[in-house]
Amino acid sequence: MSSKLVVTIVVFSVVMLVFIYFITAGQKPDPSVVQFSAQDVDRPKAEPTQLFANLGEIKVTDVKQQDFILKNAGTKSLQILGVSSSCGCTTGQIIYKDNESKIYSMHAQGEYVTDIAPGDTAIIRLVYRPATMPVYGLVEREVYVTTNDPLHQKLVFSIKAKVT
Repeated sequence: MSSKLVVTIVVFSVVMLVFIYFITAGQKPDPSVVQFSAQDVDRPKAEPTQLFANLGEIKVTDVKQQDFILKNAGTKSLQILGVSSSCGCTTGQIIYKDNESKIYSMHAQGEYVTDIAPGDTAIIRLVYRPATMPVYGLVEREVYVTTNDPLHQKLVFSIKAKVT
């Protein structure tokens, strides 16, 4: 093997290692999912204050936002493990301790988002943009939130509107 080829391979390897380092620097691995059974006394307990909102009559060009409150009434951290929606026109976002998650939808589904401490609340923000997928008349859309609460592993937050 020629020395020129060896040097090229070494330089290429170093460049790749530096590239990989910069791509992964600062990334934190998702924490492991803590699982509980329904019989566990000490466990998270997801308690939404409401799961449904009627937005009334709206125009197809309107953008409507509905905030839902989710409380952890349990004694262990409530993990938000996933967020998605029923349509690309509807997005979900988790707001906890003034930190806003990414915006998730049917096409941009989220994995682990955050842990809600016992006794704390988070906001589940649902945003509906009818113009993205114009449908007129009575419309229902949903945001799905997956948790580690064994009795409420999938919460469905929904809105209804009459789109004109």
